[in-house]
Amino acid sequence: MTPRAVLVGPPGSGKTTVAGLLAERWGVAARDTDADIVAAEGRPVAEIFLEPGEAHFRALERVAVAEALETHDGVLALGGGAPLDPGTRELLAGQVVVFLRVGLTDAVKRVGLGTGRPLLLGNVRSRIKALLDERTPVYESVATLVVDTDGRTPQDVAREIGEALA
Repeated sequence: MTPRAVLVGPPGSGKTTVAGLLAERWGVAARDTDADIVAAEGRPVAEIFLEPGEAHFRALERVAVAEALETHDGVLALGGGAPLDPGTRELLAGQVVVFLRVGLTDAVKRVGLGTGRPLLLGNVRSRIKALLDERTPVYESVATLVVDTDGRTPQDVAREIGEALA
């Protein structure tokens, strides 16, 4: 069993929203590894980041991604930082991975003040710029399809992916 598509991208790229729309279009289930972690831990990602910390969250994330890649055959949205892990990148090899590319201005608009997004606390714009600069090459390296999301509705993005992967 393998996901029909795995969505990757930074905060504000629309991974969870587009995953739901794409799953609906294809008649399959959508799954989000951040939601899996929240369900397993019984608390929000932001709390896990605070205590016991980011390293613990990333370990949980590795396990969640590996499990989802083995057991989910719908559309899978990964947390923004998941592809940074070399082991996760190895697991993504051979998968249909869609990078939802978003520019700085649109990402800032979409995430607002970063509430509930622990890596965006403080100056949201500068944090998002740093994340985009650091992560874009990683997302591109695992992607089999890159879709630009700036100025587009999630429905438009899902439609493009659906047509590209039909």
